[in-house]
Amino acid sequence: MSVIQLLVEELRREASSTRRLIEIMPEASLSWRPHARSMSLGQLGLHLAGLPEAVALMLQAPLHEVPTVPLPEAASVAEIVARLAHATAAAETLLGEWSDAYLQENFSWTLQGTVIAATTRYEQVRSTLLNHVYHHRGQLTVYLRLLDVPIPGIYGPSADER
Repeated sequence: MSVIQLLVEELRREASSTRRLIEIMPEASLSWRPHARSMSLGQLGLHLAGLPEAVALMLQAPLHEVPTVPLPEAASVAEIVARLAHATAAAETLLGEWSDAYLQENFSWTLQGTVIAATTRYEQVRSTLLNHVYHHRGQLTVYLRLLDVPIPGIYGPSADER
C-alpha cells in the first residue's frame, strides 16, 4: 500500500471518530465558549470539520500564507456534520491525486511573506492536516465534558462508557 493510501485510510478512520463527537454537540450551546479568548463550540466544530479539505487545498502549492481569517460560527450541528462529510471527501480526492514522490517535495508556510516553517509536504499532511484535526478534536472533548455531555470512546472506551 502506498503512503498516500495509508494517509487516506487514516483520514477516513479518524473522520468517523470526529463525526461521532460532532453529532453529540448540543445545538443549544453552539455559541458557548469556555473562556472569552476561546472559540465558541460552533466555531470549533466548523473549524474542525473543514480542516481536511482546507489544508489539502493549501498543500497543493509549494508555499502558502498562514490563514488569519475570523472563524464563522455554525448555525446547526447538521451544518457541521455536512461540512465534515464534504471536507473529508474532498481531502480524500485531493490526496488521491498525489503521489508518494509529491509528498517528498518541499512545502513552506509563510506569515506576512516570511517563511516560518519549511518541511516536506508529507510532514505537513501529518502535522497540519491530521494532527491538527486530532488537536481540535481533543479540544472538542473538553468542551463537551464541560457541558456535561457523555464522551464516546475514540481509541477505546471512555470513562463514560465503562
